[in-house]
Amino acid sequence: MSFGISEELLPVFVPIVTYWIAAGIYNLVSIPDEKHKLFSKEEETQNLATRHQVFVGVVVNQAVQMALAAIYFMNAGGKAAAAATPPPSLLRIAGQLASAMLIMDAWEHIWHRWTHENRFLYKHVHAMHHQLIVPTLRRPHCHPLLRHVANDSHRLLQSSQHQGVDDHCGLWFPNHPIHRFMSNNAAFHIIHHQHYGVKHNYSVHFLATWDLLLGTYLPYSVEERKGGGYEIRTPKNY
Repeated sequence: MSFGISEELLPVFVPIVTYWIAAGIYNLVSIPDEKHKLFSKEEETQNLATRHQVFVGVVVNQAVQMALAAIYFMNAGGKAAAAATPPPSLLRIAGQLASAMLIMDAWEHIWHRWTHENRFLYKHVHAMHHQLIVPTLRRPHCHPLLRHVANDSHRLLQSSQHQGVDDHCGLWFPNHPIHRFMSNNAAFHIIHHQHYGVKHNYSVHFLATWDLLLGTYLPYSVEERKGGGYEIRTPKNY
């Protein structure tokens, strides 16, 4: 259902709307809820960036994302219309999305790791993101969409936006599908924001496949904290 919006514009607006809906829900949950937090109140004061700075950063990034996506998809949409190809089958869509997830994860892992290992890139590009020792409702930059899933890329982006919010929410829900069944979740990414885990867990979007294959995966467990909430245990911090 597109609500009258053309297919070319769906990938421009849907990810942004998805982000703010997901961020709003997580924010409402986190305010009164201490039992699901992965950090104590003392730890939450470690951030070098304020929530206002984070908000401004998100809005600026999303404005750039929308502009680039609009240019790309308006151009791609014109070519698609000229070709007049029939809609792909559900099986083909599933195959495209699965392959896109693997490729997108590979690209993000390589780029993310490079921004850590290259001093110039870390200082001028990525260091700002690591001002968040305790992640808040912030989403990393979104990479331009893969060409071979252009017809259904808003579904992929919608999923990655929700995943990005969850990765940075600082909350743990044992029965949440992402937390229970996916290796790339809030606890996985929070480790990367800690001093002991900054050279580990580079994967960003969906799976931890490339960290496992390339030896940068840091195993962890999530345990209940005395006094409420949860804490992350790894071989490096205990």
